[in-house]
Amino acid sequence: MSFIFQQARILNPLEQLDLTGTVTVGENGVIESVVFGNETISTSPADQVIDLRGQILAPGLFDMHCHFREPGQEYKETLESGANAAAAGGFTGVALMPNTKPVIDSPLGVAYIRHHATTLPIDIEVIGAMSVESRGEHLAPFGKFRSYGVTAVSDDGAAIQNSQIMRLAFEYASNFDLLIIQHCEERSLTEKAVMNEGLFSTKLGLKGIPDVSEAITLSRDLLLMHYLEQHKLHDPLRRPRYHVAHISTRESLDLVRKAKSDGLQVTCEVTPHHFTLCDEDLFLAERKGNYIMKPPLSSKENRDALLEGLADGTIDAIATDHAPHASHEKECPPDQAAFGIIGLETSVGLTITELVDKQVITISRAIELLSVNPRKIMNLKPILFKPGEQANFTIIDPLAEWSVTADALKSKSSNTPFLNRSLKGKARGIFHKGRLLESEESVRTIHS
Repeated sequence: MSFIFQQARILNPLEQLDLTGTVTVGENGVIESVVFGNETISTSPADQVIDLRGQILAPGLFDMHCHFREPGQEYKETLESGANAAAAGGFTGVALMPNTKPVIDSPLGVAYIRHHATTLPIDIEVIGAMSVESRGEHLAPFGKFRSYGVTAVSDDGAAIQNSQIMRLAFEYASNFDLLIIQHCEERSLTEKAVMNEGLFSTKLGLKGIPDVSEAITLSRDLLLMHYLEQHKLHDPLRRPRYHVAHISTRESLDLVRKAKSDGLQVTCEVTPHHFTLCDEDLFLAERKGNYIMKPPLSSKENRDALLEGLADGTIDAIATDHAPHASHEKECPPDQAAFGIIGLETSVGLTITELVDKQVITISRAIELLSVNPRKIMNLKPILFKPGEQANFTIIDPLAEWSVTADALKSKSSNTPFLNRSLKGKARGIFHKGRLLESEESVRTIHS
C-alpha cells in the first residue's frame, strides 16, 4: 500500500518549492515520487489517496522550545500527552527543555526520555541542562551530552547569572558544537515580580518586571561572545553558537541585529503569545492567570517591534514555549499563578491569523519559521521533497476557521489565554514514521 498525497500545494522554502503536485510515499515511509502539475496519477485499490486540493503539504513542523513535564510533574503533562498535543498542532518534532524534576543534567535523564519516546508519533529532541540542577554554579557534562546525541544546552528559566560560569559555558559548548539557548533575565530585577513593569502593573498593584532585565543578560552574553571571538579563545573550527529564547523587546532585537551584523552566530525565536498579546490584554482579562508568563507580555510598542523583527528577518524561528500547568496553578490571584501557557495546538492558527492574514509575513516565511529554521538552528537533518527521502509532512488548511475549546485540546492542561478565540488556519494532520495521523475534522475535509 502507498500513501498518495494528491493535488497538494507543496511548500518548502528550503527547496524554493511552492507548486501544486502529488507525492507518493511507500508503506516504509520513504518518498517514491513527486509529480508536479495538476494531472492525477494511477493508483491501486490498496493505496490510500489523500486529496489535498486547497491545502498545503509542508515539511514537518518543529517546535524547539517545549516542556512536557515528565519526569516529575506528570499531572501537568506527560511525554505521551505532549506528543499528542504536538501532533494535533501539526508538529512532527519538538525539543524539550530540561527543567523537569529531576533536571535533565546528565545522560541518564536523556536516556530516560529517549527510551519512553520511542513509540510516540513525533520526534523528541532533548535539550540538556547547562549547569548541574540548573543552579548556575557548575557546568553539566557537555561532552557526555554530545555523545548521547544532544545538540543544545539550556538552563531555561534560570539564566546563568555568574559571568565567569557563562564564559566557561561558551568555551565548553563550542568544543562540542553545542548550541547555547538562553532565557535572558537579570533575576535581581525580577524577584517576586509578576508582569511587565508599566502603567498596567501600576494600575493592578502588581510588582513589575522591567523589560531591560532581558536586554541586560543578552548584552552580557553577546559581550562575552565578542571577547571570545576577538581573542580566539575557542576551537577555531567550532565557534560559539547562541540562541535567544522567547525574545520580547525592541532593545533585545536591536542587540541581536547588531550581533548578526558583527558576524556572531546568534539566532532568536518568538512565541505566538508575544507577537499576539500585550500587557493591556492581561489588564483587561477577567481571569488573569493564563496571561502570566516569562518573559511577561510586554507593551504594545515591544509587540510591534516583534512584528517588525518577523518581517525583516531578524527573528529566526517561532517556538511555543509550551508550558502546561494544572488549573489550580492558574485559577488563582495573578501574583500566585505559575508562569507559562500551552501553545502547541494554537501555534499554526495564531501564525496564520496574526501574521499571514495581516500580511506581516508570507505563508512561505511562516513555514520557514515553524519548520525549516528551527531544524537548522538545532543542527537536525533537513526535510526534502525528493524520492528516497523519509516522508515527514504537515498538512495545513490555511482557510480553516475554528475556535479554541478546552474539550478539544489534546494536552492534559488547558492553560491558554486563547480559549474561545476564533482562528484561521489549522493543521489537518501529519505524516511521519510511516503513519498518517489526521485530526477528526480533517477526515471529512481531506479525503476525496
